[in-house]
Amino acid sequence: MPDTIKESTILKGGEFLIKDSTVEGTFIPEDANEEQKMIMDMTRDFLNNEIFPVAEKIEKQVEGVSPGLMEKMGELGLLGAHMPEQYGGMAMDENTNTLIADVFGPAGPFTVTFAAHTGIGMLPILYFGTEEQKEKYLPRLITGELKAAYCLTEPGSGSDALAAKTRADLTEDGKHYILNGQKMWITNAGWADLFIVFAQVDGDKFTGFVVEKGLEGLTLGAEEDKLGIKGSSTRQVYFENVKVPVDSVLGEIGKGHLIAFNALNIGRFKLAALSLGGAKKSIETAIQYANERHQFKVPIASFGAIKYKLAEQAIQLFASESALFWTANMLTEKKNELEAEGMGFGQAKLKAAEEYAIECALLKVSGSEALDYIVDETLQIHGGMGYSEEGTSARAYRDARINRIYEGTNEINRLLSVDMLLKRAMKGRIDIVGPAWEVQKELASMPGFGQPEGTYGQELKALKEYKKAILMVAGGAAKMQMDGQLDLQNEQEIIMNVSDMMIDVFLAEGLLLRVMKLAEKDRKQPQEIYDAILKVFFHDMNSRIAKNATDALASFADGDLLRTFLMGVKRFTKYPPVNVKEARRKIAEVMIAANEYCF
Repeated sequence: MPDTIKESTILKGGEFLIKDSTVEGTFIPEDANEEQKMIMDMTRDFLNNEIFPVAEKIEKQVEGVSPGLMEKMGELGLLGAHMPEQYGGMAMDENTNTLIADVFGPAGPFTVTFAAHTGIGMLPILYFGTEEQKEKYLPRLITGELKAAYCLTEPGSGSDALAAKTRADLTEDGKHYILNGQKMWITNAGWADLFIVFAQVDGDKFTGFVVEKGLEGLTLGAEEDKLGIKGSSTRQVYFENVKVPVDSVLGEIGKGHLIAFNALNIGRFKLAALSLGGAKKSIETAIQYANERHQFKVPIASFGAIKYKLAEQAIQLFASESALFWTANMLTEKKNELEAEGMGFGQAKLKAAEEYAIECALLKVSGSEALDYIVDETLQIHGGMGYSEEGTSARAYRDARINRIYEGTNEINRLLSVDMLLKRAMKGRIDIVGPAWEVQKELASMPGFGQPEGTYGQELKALKEYKKAILMVAGGAAKMQMDGQLDLQNEQEIIMNVSDMMIDVFLAEGLLLRVMKLAEKDRKQPQEIYDAILKVFFHDMNSRIAKNATDALASFADGDLLRTFLMGVKRFTKYPPVNVKEARRKIAEVMIAANEYCF
C-alpha cells in the first residue's frame, strides 16, 4: 500500500475475503439523500424527454443526434458530475455518480457514447495530464463541446493491449512525435474531437498521447456493422505520419500501461452500474408483458415457470447492485481519506480506484452476466414477440452482449481478480497467508456444532465458511506452486474456479449488508421479501461454492490430500436448504402486483 494511504477502518482492496464489513460501512440506494434524489430525477427526466423520443434516430446514427445529446447533457452538468469543480465539474462522490449511472442505464447504445466519453475518454487526462492539458481539455469535455475517444485496441492486440504496434517516433528537432499505426473498435470515433492514443516510443516504450481531430494523416474507417449497440459510433482509426507536438504526451514516456489499466478500473465499475441500470428496464418490460399476455385464459405471470424467471432476474440484479453500491462507498470513503491527507482530487480518485481494482473487476463480470441473464429471460418471456425487432427485447438482447467483451473480457477480469489478490498478498498489502494457514489448521480439528444466533446468524456464519473455502482452495494451490508441483500460470481453469467463488462471496456480503440495513429503515417492500431474496441467493450459492471448490481441488490434489480437502468443502458449505419455490413466488408476486421492478 502506498505510503500516502494510512491505516484506517476502511476495508482494503480484496480484504472482504478475510475481514467482515459492517452495515455502517456500506451505502445502499435506499440511503440516497434529497440532493441525490434530485440529480436522479433530473437524469430520469433527460432520458424520458430527450433520449427515449429519439431512440430510433440514435439507433440509425442520424447525423448530429448523439453529439447533440452529449452537449445537452453537458449543459445539465451530467458529463462532469465526477470531475473537479475547478474545471467546471460537480465533484460528486462515487455514491452519487453510481446513482446517476444506474438511472442512465436504460439509455441503450447511448450509454456507450456517454460512458466512453466520461470514463476512458476523460479520466486519463484527469489522472495523468499536465495542468496545461487539464485546463485546455477538461472544461470543454465537461460541457460536451469536445467529445472523446480512447484508442487502445489494435487488430493484433486485444486482451494483450501492451503488444500494440502503433509507433511514435520523435522528430530530429525533438519538437514532435510522428504517429503511425491502426486502432480498431474505437467507440465514439465517428464524432470524437479528441483521441487518447497509445503507441510505442523507441519501439517498446508504451506511451499515451492526447491527439486532436483534424491533424493531417488521421483518418477514420467506416462504421462497423455490429451485432448490437448500433447507435454508438465504432470505427477504425488510422495514423499515417500524424505529427503531434511533444506536449501531447500523456503522463510519462513508457508509462502508458498505468494510464490504460487505471482508466479501466473505474471503467469496469461504471460498466457494471450502467448494465444493472439497463437490466431494471428489461425486468420491467418482462413483468408488464407477463401481466398483459394471456394464455389458457390467464395472464402468463400466474404460471410458476414465469414467476421463477422474474424472481431470478430480481435476485441476480439485487445482489449485484448491492455489491456495486457497497464498492461505491468504499471508493468514496477512500478518496475522502486520501484528500484529507493532502492528495489532489484526481490522484485521490485514481488511487481509490486502484485500491479496489479487484472489486471493480468482479463487478464488471457479475454486472454484465446478470444483464445477459436478464435480457435473455425477458426475451424468452416475450416468446415469438421477443424475437421480433418490432419490440425492445431483441435490441436489448443484442446490445447486452458486448458488455462481456469490452473493458477487458470477463475471462480476463476473472483471471485478473485472482492475480491482483495474490500480488497484493505477496507485497504485504493484505494478509492472506495467515488466514489461509488458520483454515488449514481448522481442517485437522473437530467441527463445532453450535447453532448461530440472531435474525441473520445463518447467513453470517455461512459467509465466514465460504470465505474459508476460498482460502482453502487458493492456499492449497499456492502451496503446490511453491513446492514446484503446479504452475498457476498454466492452470487458468483453477483460477476461474477461485474467481467465481470470489464473485459469489463478494455479492453475498454486499447483499447481506443491504438486507440487514433495510431491516432498520423505511423500505419499499416488507422485510420478508428482502429476506427471501437473501435466502434464495445463499441457497443457490452454497452448491456453486461446493462445485467450484471441488472442481479446483480435484484439478491439483489426489489421494488423502484430496479427501481431506473434500471434507473441508462439506464442512464449509452447510447453509440449510430453503424452500426456494415459495420464496421465489413471493418475490415474483410482489413485482407482478406492482407491475414493475419494485425493489
